[in-house]
Order: sequence, then structure tokens, then C-alpha cells
Amino acid sequence: MIRVLVVEDSLTMRHHLREALAEDPEIQVVGEASTGEQAVEMTGRLRPDVITMDMMLPGISGLQATEHIMAEHPTPILVVSSADRRELFSTYNALAAGAVDVLEKPRGDESDGDWSPRLRRTLRVVSRIRVITHPRARLDGRVDAAPVPPPVPAVAAATRPLAGSLSLVAVGASTGGPGALTELIRGLPADFRTPVLCVQHIAASEQFAVAFSDWLAGQTGRRVRYAQDGEPVRALTNQILLAPPDRHLYVRDHVLHLSDGPPRHSCRPSVDVLFESVATEYGQAAAGCLLTGMGRDGAAGLLAMRNRGAITFAQDEMSCTVYGMPREAALLGAAVHILPPARISARLAELHPAANRR
Repeated sequence: MIRVLVVEDSLTMRHHLREALAEDPEIQVVGEASTGEQAVEMTGRLRPDVITMDMMLPGISGLQATEHIMAEHPTPILVVSSADRRELFSTYNALAAGAVDVLEKPRGDESDGDWSPRLRRTLRVVSRIRVITHPRARLDGRVDAAPVPPPVPAVAAATRPLAGSLSLVAVGASTGGPGALTELIRGLPADFRTPVLCVQHIAASEQFAVAFSDWLAGQTGRRVRYAQDGEPVRALTNQILLAPPDRHLYVRDHVLHLSDGPPRHSCRPSVDVLFESVATEYGQAAAGCLLTGMGRDGAAGLLAMRNRGAITFAQDEMSCTVYGMPREAALLGAAVHILPPARISARLAELHPAANRR
């Protein structure tokens, strides 16, 4: 039995959620909270398997409730949110604070036809995710700080791009990715001008996904936008580019291309599609980073990059929201380094041409 705590201030929406979940005999609503304070208290008392979380709540917000819950009683959280721009930014902040996934609220049009089964399917997946006390909880002393990992051994020259030759960084992420991407990009030095191409799986509407670039730019202070078909890579200096919603992103002849080709591992955009193209185009002049996420997308592509001489990274288990994609990469031997995002940034900075001139 999957025990669910519903957090929603709208009586009508709570009724809709109850009705949708009641259709699955293996899902039980064990409580309903209409404020953020109630959500925190009921999580500690009821210990649900999963929480549906509204963002706009009276009292403390859904974001603040998420931060408290992930600090004190880590529980898988599915954000159920509207596509209002202010609420979208709160949603991405909640994902960075440890929430697992997002589902848009019903719109009241024909797109609502499969909303109830999508809710049930998503809750089933989210409920199986093993979440950890989120690192933000350590900032105010609510939990003990994590031990500092030991220094990483130097990499053999044969697995390292030549000094000054890092031309492109490719990054893939899925569940938990917004927070990991933010940490990685924030950790890059201000003079890091190598283009960064990112595939982030976002299981939400196009409107939800498009706002992600603006949110990530605000979090990192970097120029972040969605890639456009036909852009030459040489023109992308000092930019972070994302694969657009439902389009594969790949590089051919040193030019960006977008495609609506078949999904890989049920994903479009696919990390493997990007990584494999970068392996072919850039070889040892590239770096690949595979961050937190469910499934195996990106693992084979990261191995292709390593086999072509690129330096490759996978996020470590301790810092992952979901140690799925990075684990698959580690099992394949695709990652030269297995590190938390901030340590990945530090290694990328060492490889950056500006670092080699100092």
C-alpha cells in the first residue's frame, strides 16, 4: 500500500486529488493538509510514503514546507502545481530543495483526459525513490554536516584532454537534476567560457519546461537559454544551452541540431543522443557529466565519450537524488571520476583553457 499525504489549500483540488487516487486500490490517502505548517507536522506524525505538494499555500509556502520536510523527515515529494510563472519558479526551487518530480494541475481542457492516470503512475514511481536529507538542511545546523570527501587522485594523462583543448562540455540529468545542475554551473569560475550543452529530463508541459532556462539563469548568474537548430558551436562561448522540450539535441559538423526522432530509453531529449554526437565530433576535446536521475539514459553515451578520449564524470551516490543514471555509467566503466557536482566543477575549471594560462 502506498500511503499518500495530500497538501493543497483548495478544497476543490483536494477533492479532485482524492477522487483520482481512490481509483487505485493500492494507494491510500492518509492525510490532507491545507497549510505548509500542517504539511510539516503531518509528515512527521504520519510518515507517508509520498507527498503531493502545492506551492501556493497559506502560512509557510510549499517551497518552505518542502525544505523543512527534506531537512527533518525526508520523504519523496511530487509537486502538483499550476503553470503560473511565479508558481513555476517556486516549483523549480522546490525541485532544487529535494522534491522529486512535478505534475501540472489540470487545465480544464481536453489535455485533462489522462491526468488522473498520469497522477497515479507518477506517484507510484516517485514513492519508490529513496530520498536523503537534503544538503540545504545542513546550512542552518538542523543536521550534522557531511564529512568532506577525500581528495581525488590525479587522472592519468591518457584519460585527460590536452591542456587548453577543452572545447565543449556536455551534461545530462533527470530526476533531481535542477539542484545538481545549479550546483555544477555555480561552481564554474567566471572566466569559464567553454560552451556547456545540457539535457535535463522534465516530465511536464512545454510551458513548465520553457521557464526552466530563466530559473536556471537566475540561480546561477550565467547566460542560460534553449538551443536553436543550426547554431555553430564556436558562437556559443560563455553560454549554457539546454535541449528544448521534446527535441533531441546533438552536434554534427560542429553545429547544433534539433530532432524529433524516436525517443531513446523513453526519453526525448535523450542524453545518449547528445553524448554520442559529442564523442564523435570532439573526442578528447570534450568533457561529459552525467548527473542524478532514474533509468540508464546517458550511460552508454558517456562510455562512448570516454572511449574517444573525453574526460567523463558521474555524480556520486551520496549527493544524488536518484542514483540511477550515474550508477549505470559507473557499472559500465564510463566515468573517469565519480564526484559531487561542485567537485566536478572544480575539475572542469582545471581543464579550462584560462586555467592553463595561469
